[in-house]
Amino acid sequence: MPGISGLALYLPPYRVNLEDWCAWNDQPWDKVRKVVGRSFRMRGPEQSVYTLAANAVWRLIEAYDIDPREIGYLALGTESSSDNSAGAVIVKGMLDDALAAYDLPAMSRECEVPEFKHACLGGVYAMKGALRYLATDGAGRKAIVVCSDIAEYERGSSGEPTQGAGAVAILLEAEPRLLHVDLASSGSASDYRMVDFRKPFARFRGQPQRADGQMQDLPVFNGRYSTSCYVDATRAAINAMLARRGGGRRADYFHSVDAVFMHRPYHRMPSAGWAMAYLFALADGDGDNRAELSEYARGAGIDADALLAEISGVTPDMRARVAAGDSGQDAFPLAGDLMRYLRKTELWQNLVSGKLSLGSEMMRDLGNLYTAALPAWLAAGFTQAHRDTLNLGGQHWLALGYGSGDAAEALPMRVAEGWEEAAARINFTEALGTPVDLDADQYAALHDGHPADVQPAPASDEFVVDHIGDTDRADFHDLGIEYYRYVPAAAAHAAAKKAVG
Repeated sequence: MPGISGLALYLPPYRVNLEDWCAWNDQPWDKVRKVVGRSFRMRGPEQSVYTLAANAVWRLIEAYDIDPREIGYLALGTESSSDNSAGAVIVKGMLDDALAAYDLPAMSRECEVPEFKHACLGGVYAMKGALRYLATDGAGRKAIVVCSDIAEYERGSSGEPTQGAGAVAILLEAEPRLLHVDLASSGSASDYRMVDFRKPFARFRGQPQRADGQMQDLPVFNGRYSTSCYVDATRAAINAMLARRGGGRRADYFHSVDAVFMHRPYHRMPSAGWAMAYLFALADGDGDNRAELSEYARGAGIDADALLAEISGVTPDMRARVAAGDSGQDAFPLAGDLMRYLRKTELWQNLVSGKLSLGSEMMRDLGNLYTAALPAWLAAGFTQAHRDTLNLGGQHWLALGYGSGDAAEALPMRVAEGWEEAAARINFTEALGTPVDLDADQYAALHDGHPADVQPAPASDEFVVDHIGDTDRADFHDLGIEYYRYVPAAAAHAAAKKAVG
C-alpha cells in the first residue's frame, strides 16, 4: 500500500521562550511548561505562509534527491492562506525559480496543485488525496503534501502561549520507505460545531495597516468548548476506524497499538484526547470493560453509574449546548475528573505516556503548527527512534488528525522495514537551528506587524517575500500580490562577509 517516504521541516528562526513569556505576563511557568511546552516560533520579516511551505518542500527535494519531473501532485494543506484563488501553484512557482537557479529541470507541467482547507485537518485531507492519486491515475509518480501554517492569537488571550509557525513537507510514494498508510481501514468523523474555532473574513474589516503587508489572522475561538469538540471528534474517528477493522473489543486496540501521534495544539491535549477515547471505549464495551471503568471510578471517588450515563453511547449535541448558553461548560465533566485521577496511575504510564512518548519531548519547542503539527510529530518520532537505534520495523502506529469546526481522521499506519535510511534524512534537528530569541518588545513588534523593530536573520538557501504589489491601474493590477525571491546559500554567505568587512 502507498504511504510516506520522507519528511522535511522549515521553522522560522524567531523564537519566543515561554519561560520568558511567563515573566513578561506574570503567568505560572511551571503550569505553562507542563501544559503547553517550552517555546514557539514566529513568522519573521519577509516571510509568509507560502515561503514557509516552499522552504519545507525545497528541503525535502534536496534531502531525498527528488527528480522534480516525477512529482505529479503537489498539495498545500493550510488554514493560513492569504490568497483566496491560487494555492499550491504559488509554491510550485517558487520551487521552479530555485531549480532554474541551479540549472535543474522544472517540475512537471502536468503536476496537480490543489489546496486543502479544514482548520488543522487540511494537511491530512491533502495526504489522503495524494494517496488516492498514487493508487489511481498517479501510478508511477511521486506526490508531495506540504502543511504550512501561522498560528497567531491575540495578545492577552488564553490562546497566546499556543502560537507557532512552520511547515512540514511529506513525500508520498507507492512503495513507501517510512510508513505504509492503510486508507481502507481509516476512520472519518465530521459534525458542524458553529463557534468552535473560526476565521470569518469579517475579522479583516477595519484592520489597521501592518508594516509587513500581512493580515492579522487571529481566530474566533471558545477554548473549553473547543476542547470538548476535540474529545468528541477524536472518539468518533477512532470508533469509525475500529468498526472498519472489526473483531475484538475496541478497548483492546488501545493496548495493542505500538505508538500514537495526534494533532497537538499544545503539549497536554493529545494525552487528554487519547485517555478520554479509552474511557469511552470501556463504557461502550462488554461487562469486563465496564467493570474496569467502574473500578477506576471508585478509585477516583466518582459515581460509576453517573459516569456511564455521561459517556456510554452518548454523542453530545454541541450546537444545542451553544444555543442553551452552555458552551463554556465541559461536555464530559465526570470523565474529565477521572482522567485527571488516572494521570497518577500505572495505567496512564503504560496506555498514555508510553504510547504517545515517541518524539513528544522534542515537540515542546515547536509550538502550535496547526496543519503541520501532526506530521512534525511523526518527524520527531522518527528522529528520536533513529537517534536511539530503536527497532520499529513492522510496528503499528496510529495518526489521528483533527480540525476544529469540526472533523477528525484516524489513519492506521505500519512502519516500513528498513525505515532507518529515510529517517536519517529527516532534518528535524537542523530545522530547529540556532534561533533568534525575542525579548518582550521584539515579540510585540513581530506579533503586531512592525518587523522593522527586529533585526532580520539572514536568509540562506530559502525563499523570502521580495515585495508586495500595490498597483491598481486600469492597465495593470497587482494589489496585495506577493512577489518572491530565492536566496542561495552562497549569496547569504557573501552578504554576511560584506557586512563583517
